[in-house]
Amino acid sequence: QVQLVESGGGLVQPGGSLRLSCAASGRTFSRQTSMAWFRQTPGKDREFVGAVFRSGGHTYYADAVKGRFTISRDNAKNALFLQMNSLKPEDTALYYCAADTQIILSSIRRPEGYSYWGQGTQVTVSS
Repeated sequence: QVQLVESGGGLVQPGGSLRLSCAASGRTFSRQTSMAWFRQTPGKDREFVGAVFRSGGHTYYADAVKGRFTISRDNAKNALFLQMNSLKPEDTALYYCAADTQIILSSIRRPEGYSYWGQGTQVTVSS
């Protein structure tokens, strides 16, 4: 079992920055566990933001956030981070941390591939 707790969300002006954190714990969490960030707004499907496949240093991003967001993982602390720069109003969403130990690389962009989810942290980008 894996427990995930997100933090770092808030209200920020367009062009600003936020850093989201996801603290992971549980006996089944390991270096083989892939971790990802998704976001969701009311009435829309959960959208992939970025992921780290296992702990091998391979990162993946949605086209909408490339060049602005950076995902990273601190294996020693069992933590996942999302550094968000140059934020836009369209980045406004509830951001979720996700994790799964068995997910394959071809499924890392799909929310249905993840077994564990945090409760989300709200990011609002507005003037």
